Amino acid sequence: MSTLTHAEICFLLAFPDEADGKSFAEPVTGLKNAPYFQAVDIRLRTLGVETILLEGIPLNLVRQRYEQRVQMVECRFRLPDPLDLACIQKRQEIEDLLQERLLPVKYRSSGLFETYLVLMVRDEIGAPDDFVQANAAGLARFIRSHHEILDETEIDDVLISRLRYTKCDLTVVDWEGAVIFSPEGDFQSELELLKIGIYQLLRYRMLNQSSEEILQTISRIFQQSKFSVFGPTRATLRRIVNHRLDIMLEFEHTEQNLLLIGDWYTAKLYKIIRDEFYLDEWKQVIQDKLDNMERLISTIQENFSMTWSGFLDLVQLVGWLLLLVGYFILFFLQDIKPGH
Repeated sequence: MSTLTHAEICFLLAFPDEADGKSFAEPVTGLKNAPYFQAVDIRLRTLGVETILLEGIPLNLVRQRYEQRVQMVECRFRLPDPLDLACIQKRQEIEDLLQERLLPVKYRSSGLFETYLVLMVRDEIGAPDDFVQANAAGLARFIRSHHEILDETEIDDVLISRLRYTKCDLTVVDWEGAVIFSPEGDFQSELELLKIGIYQLLRYRMLNQSSEEILQTISRIFQQSKFSVFGPTRATLRRIVNHRLDIMLEFEHTEQNLLLIGDWYTAKLYKIIRDEFYLDEWKQVIQDKLDNMERLISTIQENFSMTWSGFLDLVQLVGWLLLLVGYFILFFLQDIKPGH
């Protein structure tokens, strides 16, 4: 296995971080060939840059907030040989410490966060595909954070999604990590696209959680009978409908952000990222839940209307019965008048 001496590790950590108020938007820069459609629809703000020391290793941290919803922390550091088993274990210890330091407790306990690992290689390795072939086991072990050598089928699956911009560079993308080969050290375009993909994935997870909460709220309302005998209150229905509308608008906005790639390289690379992150599958899951929510709300409203209709029919029937009883009383009183 070849030794990498000019490689840098980039650990990406994303978690929900909602901010109130409007924020200025920074352009997403560094995309190769200045694509026709840059990611200008994604509101991005840099929160800070710092250098910290963990386990004797200096780390450069950049914090950014995407769409006032998600904080992305980019952590860069170096190890002597990233593919060495001891270095992989050291890297995992650093990642755990970063999560303890940077990730809010509530998200660490709930699991509502995303991590991603990128190995950025600028060593002169010749043809990148030949290097990947010769070091397939080590690269796959690095990406999947395994101490054991993976099965050949699994190794092929980890390293199958590849794309190159020139004959000297190569990007390998897996759902847990990526490897970027660039002798000139031009990694920014790939990193930005990976961060956008991670943001989209976490937003889908957040929307999915919101959808689950709405469905649980509806179930709880009916199970605990938190409504009048004539059906759920109008305020309850309005709250449910408004919540669904908010999720739907967020979903549509997130979907629009996926239509941001223009030139051939960024478009193809982002297509690979979408596939590896299962973004289309997450999209379908949320769309199905929104459809189920709409059907459920329609059913509630129909039952609510039918309940009121039945209640009015009952009121009308009671009125007729009272009127009939009144006639009987009137006739009875007339029959018992003196002289009859």
